[in-house]
Amino acid sequence: MTALAVTGHMDLTEDSVPAVRAALDELLQRYLDPGGDRGKNPGRDLVGISCIAKGADSLFAEAVLAAGGRLTVVVPSRDYRESEVRPDDAPLFDRLVRAADEVVVLPHEKAGRRAYEAANAVLLERADRLVAVWNGEPPGGRTGGTADMVLRARAAGTPVDVVWPDGAARRVGSG
Repeated sequence: MTALAVTGHMDLTEDSVPAVRAALDELLQRYLDPGGDRGKNPGRDLVGISCIAKGADSLFAEAVLAAGGRLTVVVPSRDYRESEVRPDDAPLFDRLVRAADEVVVLPHEKAGRRAYEAANAVLLERADRLVAVWNGEPPGGRTGGTADMVLRARAAGTPVDVVWPDGAARRVGSG
């Protein structure tokens, strides 16, 4: 079994989404077992671990499910769905929660830096590898972002697969 956690930018441009999704699909092919379940489900031994936030996290979760893998969702706080998931993003969030084999809700009452750091720690504890949908830029001052997570994984000896296809971009004015 291979457990892949994800970190990545939430603010991908709309034009970037298809390229990022295709790159994730291609990356996940490396972790599929062609003989898994007698060839019927090569993704059977793949576990994707995600906080299913908008952007990279949700794209990764969808790619894992499409590959036949199992999804573990880590929810940073008890109020996360109500306080952090925008109404437009709620249907996808809810669908991914329903599709998950496991949902881990952390004991933090409120979303915030401590809850996100705890969620990142859970992702790394459970992962064999980290998939980073990351433009390669250094941390931007906010702790717990994509670059911080990559640095933390590398410091812990967790291998990191960086996904940033040609043409990928973040929205102007974002982090």
